[in-house]
Amino acid sequence: MKHFSKAGLLILVLALIATLGAPVALAEGGQTLNSAPALTFFTKFPAQEIGVGESDNLSLTLRTADAPQLVHLSVRDLPDGWTGTFKGKGRIIQAAYVEPGDDTIVDFKVTPSKDVEPGTYHFTLIAATDAGSTELPIDLTIKDKLPPKLEMTTDLPTLKGTPDTTFRYNVTLKNTGDEDLTVNLVGNAPGGIDLNFKLSGKDVTSIPVPANETKRITVEAKMYSGTPAGQYPLQVTAEGGSAEAAVNLMAVVTGQPKLIVTAPDGRLSADAIVNKKNPIKVIVENTGSAPARNVKLTASAPTGWKVEFDPAEIDLLNADKQVEVTANIQPTDQAIAGDYMVTVKATPADGSPKSTDFRITVRTSTMWGMVGIGLIAIAVIVVGLAVVRFGRR
Repeated sequence: MKHFSKAGLLILVLALIATLGAPVALAEGGQTLNSAPALTFFTKFPAQEIGVGESDNLSLTLRTADAPQLVHLSVRDLPDGWTGTFKGKGRIIQAAYVEPGDDTIVDFKVTPSKDVEPGTYHFTLIAATDAGSTELPIDLTIKDKLPPKLEMTTDLPTLKGTPDTTFRYNVTLKNTGDEDLTVNLVGNAPGGIDLNFKLSGKDVTSIPVPANETKRITVEAKMYSGTPAGQYPLQVTAEGGSAEAAVNLMAVVTGQPKLIVTAPDGRLSADAIVNKKNPIKVIVENTGSAPARNVKLTASAPTGWKVEFDPAEIDLLNADKQVEVTANIQPTDQAIAGDYMVTVKATPADGSPKSTDFRITVRTSTMWGMVGIGLIAIAVIVVGLAVVRFGRR
């Protein structure tokens, strides 16, 4: 009995050693039959989903840890009417060579039949060597594709500004179908408005929108000069194949004052006497589409000059109206005769300022002219008297 126990124990130990020494290959997503020594055959995505009418491409990895191996590839249980092709670096293959420490990547392209019904299908990929084979079961689910469909939305459909404003709308374009689309963008706006489309800062007229993805588009609306105040409806349409979507926008244009500073006769020049207030007429006109309020008049003149306006501020200047203002310009008493520049500026509280340069010619005072004439006359008289008196001698 004791001798039998030792023999049984010896047999058990030998069997355990034989079991541990047998080569076994385990694979991610794979199953080993007739084990191939140290061969791993797997794909990271053994269960995938495609739409009706689409093909699928599986990336397969072959790996060995010991000796180089020649691996033959095949497929089993592929549904009727389906085609499956193994490819290596773009070429159709039936086998692959695998070296230790250097994975071999193989693609398997499977194309279902044209009349395939939605559902889940199973087939098996096989990697075989002289020592055995490794099987990799694959599950492929086919679903009906959603028809092409586009959606366009915006958070701020109405913007307000002046005719000089560039109206910018952020529009979201989404492809809710299962098919990639090339989408054309079409704008519809009243005359006098230009529409432009930008994607990532670049001008576009058409963009690719992959299935179930979203694009952010900027729609820019620019008014022509002189566009009157009012509400202007805009429409942007996205067209991709049989799919179409549109979004309605609104540009609210408010009036804007526009000033012109000039002279009654159009001549931007005048004469001035040193150290004296010289009144010069100035016209301030509003050619815009809205009233100008609290228009302040200021001037930029040579150092030491004084410029005063009457009135100094225009409370209200309606569109297409003008006001005559008097600018009292007083050159410094040190100014010499010559031409000088005085800039007159009108600044409304709700618009852009406007300025115009006036050329001011400084002349000597008439009083000093009369004094000079008097001195000349006196000198002439004195000389005449001297000639008469001494001429008799």
